[in-house]
Amino acid sequence: MSKILKIILKVIILIAALYIVLTLIAPGIIDKKYNTVRNNAPYKVSASGDKLYRTLDFVADMHCDALLWNRNLLEHNDFGQVDIPRMLEANIALQAFTIVTKSPKGQNFDKNTGETDNITTLSIAQGRNISTWFDLNERALDQCNKLYDFASRSDGKFRVISSKKDLLGYLDERMSNKHLTAGFLGIEGAHALNGKIENIEILFNAGVRMMAPTHFFDNELGGSAHGVSKEGLTDFGKEVILEMQQKNMIVDIAHCSSKMIDDILSLTTKPVISSHTGVKGTCNSVRNLSDVHIKGVAKTGGLISIAMFETAVCGQDASATAKAIKYVIDLVGPDYVALGSDFDGSVATPFDITGLPLIVDELIKLNISEENIRKVMGGNVKRFMLENLPEN
Repeated sequence: MSKILKIILKVIILIAALYIVLTLIAPGIIDKKYNTVRNNAPYKVSASGDKLYRTLDFVADMHCDALLWNRNLLEHNDFGQVDIPRMLEANIALQAFTIVTKSPKGQNFDKNTGETDNITTLSIAQGRNISTWFDLNERALDQCNKLYDFASRSDGKFRVISSKKDLLGYLDERMSNKHLTAGFLGIEGAHALNGKIENIEILFNAGVRMMAPTHFFDNELGGSAHGVSKEGLTDFGKEVILEMQQKNMIVDIAHCSSKMIDDILSLTTKPVISSHTGVKGTCNSVRNLSDVHIKGVAKTGGLISIAMFETAVCGQDASATAKAIKYVIDLVGPDYVALGSDFDGSVATPFDITGLPLIVDELIKLNISEENIRKVMGGNVKRFMLENLPEN
């Protein structure tokens, strides 16, 4: 072997070694930096709040981004906001695992373009399959596979729900064994389709049951609330919405521009949701729903799922989320509101998933009835999913 070839080989070995070290160290550091908890467990809950929470038969949350991070969700982690052991501890019956495939650098709530992408760097640093490095659809499929892999290695404690049949079977099991939990798959931003309508079928077959047209930037479907154009649905966007609803894939309006929400509410033939949001009535943020849109979602029979981070609820504790929940109840009634934390979505939250009893405490303080608290904490989600998931 020539001297030059030996040098090249050493350089390759060094680069490979450095990359391995990077994938072992960097992902955890990034995860801990971006998914912080303001107050660590255990959480102090009133006797009445704890008693009510422990009798809830179905606790559900409609949004978390835990699959984005290179974290073993089968372990009880001392960082981040969600994992399966903590879901079991919190008596969670159903958690939406929402897939992020692209986010712009300098991500903000006012104006972003889709020219840059943080997830490319993250995917490389995490040592994900090379196919995911530059392909958004492959990134989505990779995260779908991760959730099913966690389920297969959970000793039966966790399962993925993709149909009404799945959910009914799981509910039957859970009547005799509360030490079970489950999740379902959603996607933040239909740019994961790579502009191809046929990729809806591919993602549906991979288990995806909910998708938002946009995330933090405009895409082929139309305008994001945080994008440049603030426009409504494109022709392709309308085609995607109709195809999703044909397959009983839930349309999620979180992050859509105001005009796009108007277009979706005019076009929809089925209930739509906002998987994680605040409301302008308690927090006047660009990403929050107006009274008109809250009423529009309720009219479809959908859900307004209230988030748990400051920019959405204008507060740093459970009371801010509770106030937004009460606002929706007062405006459209108790049947159209749910929890949509945005756990592990690169946001600081007041608590991790084991802190959900704190919301019950705050709802009690606001004189929300026990019946309506049960609806908010998961009853509405159970009903909605039984009514809107595909049969098989």
